[in-house]
Amino acid sequence: MTDGAARRSNYGLRDEIQAFWSERAATFDEFPGHEIFSEAERRAWHALLTRHLGPAGERTALDLASGTGVMSHLLDDLGFRVTGLDWSEAMLARAKAKAAARGRRIDFRLGDAERILEADSSFDVLVCRHLVWTLVDPAACFREWLRVIRPGGSLLIVDGDFVRLSFAERVIARIETLARRWAASGASAPSLVPELSEWHRSILSRVYFHDGARADSIAAMLAQTGFVDIRIDTRLGDIHRAQARNMPFAKGLARQIQHRYAIRAVKVAP
Repeated sequence: MTDGAARRSNYGLRDEIQAFWSERAATFDEFPGHEIFSEAERRAWHALLTRHLGPAGERTALDLASGTGVMSHLLDDLGFRVTGLDWSEAMLARAKAKAAARGRRIDFRLGDAERILEADSSFDVLVCRHLVWTLVDPAACFREWLRVIRPGGSLLIVDGDFVRLSFAERVIARIETLARRWAASGASAPSLVPELSEWHRSILSRVYFHDGARADSIAAMLAQTGFVDIRIDTRLGDIHRAQARNMPFAKGLARQIQHRYAIRAVKVAP
């Protein structure tokens, strides 16, 4: 057993998830698809957020599992008053440093996206990116999210199915593996060290959506929770094409055909 595996042997799954993302913090922003690598991608994200959330006005936004603050900065760009919540102190340290360097007034707080301590009806907008696939108890979590959103407010989930690959994705993955083996992959890209890759696979096999976080399944759970006006949006092509320009060819091609989506849902107004 490796030192890392021994250290984690007494963890619960939620503890492992927290520890994993703390380990990822140091290099998180080096990966295309995490940090923003071009103005074209930034504009595409702004368009997606505006399409589903509308003008910011004086509204407040909570960025759940905010990591190094990428989505928080996009929301701040648009004029939202942003709070970023993450339970990894390592991620928060980087998020705060980034915001200070850019002169942003984003309130980053330590907290658990599944057990939010904020008061009822605290935020106009709640946003999360690549969080839902990690949830241990999404039904309970969605109830908590509904609680902290103000009546008439919106939830925006950006996520994907990273488990059930289409035939085309499997072919691309095989090509990518062969290209790396033959040192013919073209542009280099950061990758996880083997232990982190194994740890990631282990976590993914034990979360609620271990068979894949499909948009229709998440939408159905949101409806059961009490959200209304639920809309699934798969028009993320502009974002994915911009990201692909900073990825090796095979990885960039896969990014554009994966089951990735945004889901907008609304809390009923009184």
